[in-house]
Amino acid sequence: MTEDSTHAGWSRRRLLQAGSAGALAPALVRRAYGRGEGRPRVDWGSQVGDVRSDSALIWSRTDRDARMQLRWSTRPDLADAVHGPWVHALQDRDHTAKLLLNGLPAGERIYYEIVFTDLADLKTHSEPLRGSFRTAPASAERNVRFLWSGDTAGQGWGINPDFGGMRIYNSMHALQPDFFIHCGDTVYADSPIGESVQLPDGTSWRNLVTPEKSKVAESLDEFRGQFRYNLLDAPLRRFNAEVPMYAQWDDHEVTNNWYWELRRDNDPRYREGSVARLAARAMRAFQEYMPVRQHPLNPERIHDHFSHGPLLDVFRIDLRAWRGPNSDEQPRELSPEFRILGQAQMAWLKQSLRQSTATWKVIASSMPLGLVVYDNWEHARGAEAIALRDGPAAGRELEIAELLTFIRDEKIANVVWLTADVHYTAAHYYDPEKAQYPHFSPFWEFVSGPLNAGTFGPNPLDNTFGPQLIYRKAPEDGRVNLSPLEGMQFFGQVDIDTESRAMTVTLKDLEGETLFTQLLRPEGEMPTT
Repeated sequence: MTEDSTHAGWSRRRLLQAGSAGALAPALVRRAYGRGEGRPRVDWGSQVGDVRSDSALIWSRTDRDARMQLRWSTRPDLADAVHGPWVHALQDRDHTAKLLLNGLPAGERIYYEIVFTDLADLKTHSEPLRGSFRTAPASAERNVRFLWSGDTAGQGWGINPDFGGMRIYNSMHALQPDFFIHCGDTVYADSPIGESVQLPDGTSWRNLVTPEKSKVAESLDEFRGQFRYNLLDAPLRRFNAEVPMYAQWDDHEVTNNWYWELRRDNDPRYREGSVARLAARAMRAFQEYMPVRQHPLNPERIHDHFSHGPLLDVFRIDLRAWRGPNSDEQPRELSPEFRILGQAQMAWLKQSLRQSTATWKVIASSMPLGLVVYDNWEHARGAEAIALRDGPAAGRELEIAELLTFIRDEKIANVVWLTADVHYTAAHYYDPEKAQYPHFSPFWEFVSGPLNAGTFGPNPLDNTFGPQLIYRKAPEDGRVNLSPLEGMQFFGQVDIDTESRAMTVTLKDLEGETLFTQLLRPEGEMPTT
């Protein structure tokens, strides 16, 4: 989501300068930083990610050179626990550790326990961390439920103890989902958190603050500190321990609206002008702190495919690693500088979709297809996302057009797009009969977020692919950067029924209240609203 998105002449950057980034010398949270005495600390909890039917990645962190040991069982008391191999948590990776558990039973709840052993004293152990998760099913023996959203701790809205922290994670946890898709902006490395934010009614929003969150991230440790900050939140840690995540990245893991060629030489907040350097450091921190698998041939690769039995395949795509500049140019021929998926990822996605035998194919995208997200909102210039303006497909839209036509020609049914980024929630139906580029089969896109950030919107729809607005909840005109106190934090829920194979998509708010529900029937039937 662009930091400069404006309504009534106010940009996010100006809002932050005027208020939410005001107190940059607060009483800093120091407890979770630096080595403690005694036992190894485990203040950051555990995370489960990239779950499959027979495996899952487990993450944790401690405060010193230590050995992470894990045992797991299908029994809550761990009476017959299997001991996994140990993994070392060393300083070069900020004392984070990841373990890929293989050989897990499909469709079962797995209970696990993590203990760190101090390498300086092998008799000194951490307190145990416990959690559980469900592996993906190998058959259609049970229903599937999962959630998605994006945008955590942005626009100056951090962890507020008076509010109960990031409360939306409690609402999501209560639904007991099989997994969660985080559609990007997992942190806001370019959005400092101040001690307080003055609210329109004269009261204040209070934030926990840390040294790394008091400025924009530039060094590797400052990028790491963005993730450490979020893990100070108790609701998030409880959620992470029991709900497997498929994590994506977008712009704010690095800096607003970034692409490799961008520079920050004229931004006084930055001493490092090279965004390519910032992005490399940010990706290192992301890989260290998020529970994502590392591809054996490309350790920084994010795009991947996850099967949940015959009902569902999830395709996690990456809209950052191969994108060209956010240009005003909109050529009618596709060239590498105007791609957003990139040739290699496009080939992988086509092949994976063609090979999928699942009823539903969900494409998890960090940005929407048909919502206009300008690189420069003040002058309505540059395409930060895919869409830019009404009319025939051009620029980045050509790559998406190629993909949509491929899906139609290969008769790949029941493709649904899920995304976040724009800081409100919406349901869009893409209708080729109302599109400037009509060479595709109709499909749905659902948008939901933020998780704990400012609420903005709505964004204009671009008619290139004929998106029809079915539902939307966003701030009223003239209202921007709404705090979580206003309740306009959003996530989506998806339920797939094993008998009917129908998919039900529900858009929900901060407290888990239902805002909108859409039933989708398989085999390309046009659903009724």
